[in-house]
Amino acid sequence: MTARLVPPARDPIGPGATRSIEISLDGVPITGVAGQSIAGVVLASGRLAWRRTSVDGRPRGLFCGIGVCFDCIVMVNGERDVRACQRRAADGDVVVSQHDALPEATA
Repeated sequence: MTARLVPPARDPIGPGATRSIEISLDGVPITGVAGQSIAGVVLASGRLAWRRTSVDGRPRGLFCGIGVCFDCIVMVNGERDVRACQRRAADGDVVVSQHDALPEATA
């Protein structure tokens, strides 16, 4: 078997036309491409972290990228605990960084 190169014009799985969308993250508008996840839009804007840990306040963003961990959780349109890597971004989404303080110890 020999390898052959498919010309881009004849590639059946080549990318189609794109449509721009705009979301806001903590009040800052970010543009992306329809079909991207929220994490994808945010990462493409150059921002690597959008959440801080409860214990030490360390920055967190995309870690696993498949919805197993909870490092990328945000609030989307008022809904808490949304995994940014799992939610497809929609034009006009309002995304807010989520930081929860540790619960108070009870005696």
